[in-house]
Amino acid sequence: MRWESGRRSDNVEDRRGMSVGRGVAGGGIGIVVIALIAMFFGVDPSIVLNQAGNIAPTEQSAAPQSRSPEEDKLADFISVVLADTEDTWTTLFRQDGGQYAKPKLVLFSGAVESACGHAQAAMGPFYCPADSKVYLDLSFFNDLAQRHDAPGDFAQAYVVAHEIGHHVQNLLGIADKVHASRQRMSEEASNEVQVRMELQADCLAGVWTHHAQKQRQILDQGDIEEALGAAAAVGDDRLQKQARGYVVPESFTHGSSAQRAKWFTAGAKTGDLNACNTFKARSL
Repeated sequence: MRWESGRRSDNVEDRRGMSVGRGVAGGGIGIVVIALIAMFFGVDPSIVLNQAGNIAPTEQSAAPQSRSPEEDKLADFISVVLADTEDTWTTLFRQDGGQYAKPKLVLFSGAVESACGHAQAAMGPFYCPADSKVYLDLSFFNDLAQRHDAPGDFAQAYVVAHEIGHHVQNLLGIADKVHASRQRMSEEASNEVQVRMELQADCLAGVWTHHAQKQRQILDQGDIEEALGAAAAVGDDRLQKQARGYVVPESFTHGSSAQRAKWFTAGAKTGDLNACNTFKARSL
């Protein structure tokens, strides 16, 4: 990806090196609420419950830690990707008569406290609509490259663009509608709606790719393949096969590898938000 000359975003909140302390909470109800929020966004709520118990985390400043030049370069890269998503979505919202509210992107190490609750790096990157922030531990990209065989800078850009896709859904009111509809559904039906939500975010990542390339020529040869590889690497079928040895489609929350690659491609080819209506698609 051609990024070195790109604009850096002012909306990166660097919490790397901050420790997450724990203070006693007033009972376990808050943790249960956090777990329910986590479940809504496709995170296994047992992760939250097992890690949090009846303790509420609070962030504490820590002494600055030495960072490698590679990590600092990666943080710089993420800032450029975020800035490019800002430029693209600001233009697209303006063309549609709206205004794009730029989200914050929080870099953290190990664990973090968000408006959606306590999170560990093992949960992966996530978007919290309660504070309009994307949370990212840079170590995730090592897992993406080594454990999931999806290396490359544009694979990393795809991850950020996907989370920004969730922010776009939040601004458009899609997230609220999905949340309301899932409350009335069975677990299986609710999972299907969540899959459609995630696939739409993949498609929106593709929309960003299309317009960023058209306006700023950011792509190098092989970049699209890197994004497709990353999308496939985090498909539910592949992750379940790795973790369990078998696949349970009814429990999918993000979509299969093929579906994720398909919807990213739909957005990247057309650059059209209308091509990303996964909720009306007969076939995913």
